[in-house]
Amino acid sequence: MKSKSAFPSAFRVPRVAPVIGLVLMGLILSACGTRPAELPEPRTIIIRSGVRVFPDKERLEEIDAWFRSQMDNIDRDPGFLIEVVPRDTPAYPWESLHIEGDTAKIGVERGRARDAQTAYVLYAHFRLMKEMGRLDEFLPQAEYLEGYDLERAILARVAEAWLLGRSVYDAEAYDPLEELLYSNEYGFLDAFILTARADEFPEERRQWLEEDPEALERYRRWFVETFSEEPPGLRDG
Repeated sequence: MKSKSAFPSAFRVPRVAPVIGLVLMGLILSACGTRPAELPEPRTIIIRSGVRVFPDKERLEEIDAWFRSQMDNIDRDPGFLIEVVPRDTPAYPWESLHIEGDTAKIGVERGRARDAQTAYVLYAHFRLMKEMGRLDEFLPQAEYLEGYDLERAILARVAEAWLLGRSVYDAEAYDPLEELLYSNEYGFLDAFILTARADEFPEERRQWLEEDPEALERYRRWFVETFSEEPPGLRDG
């Protein structure tokens, strides 16, 4: 179903299905019609700790170009389906993704993550395209990547898309994606992934810590100063 978007009028609901019996919550950023002649001036992103990200407009224009093209594919391509599954608890995109055949299902926290659906659907699309042998259409530089290198490339793109949404299109802050965005912008993307997902990438984590034994503690201090809690992978419970 379609409903009024919190985003500018240049965006509309794409062809993303809710699970049967559930209402699709939130609107997904998608190209419709011609691209604006120029992006609005980006705004500085600031979170509760006061830590800021200062986006560069030229970089955002590059992000906007590939992002609109990819979201247009999600909207129009009949060869696959992405289902958004509302859930009661927060989850990072990789924690709530299930792919079967030409369909990807991804869980998004209900109520608090309206705008975040965009980034979660984008992650699901990248992963589905990898399974379908079509990743080169959307991430050519990652066509032959596997394992950690592929996941890092995908998450870097998702972080950039969220940067665009937060700084240009007034997307509402959502903590799991803020962590990803800030880690990417402050040079801690590897630390973020290898701490949160140590069991998935044990060899890459071992090499990371061997090359820089202080890297984990340096990242942990930065994360606590930025988000006032331990990073994922080091939290109790």
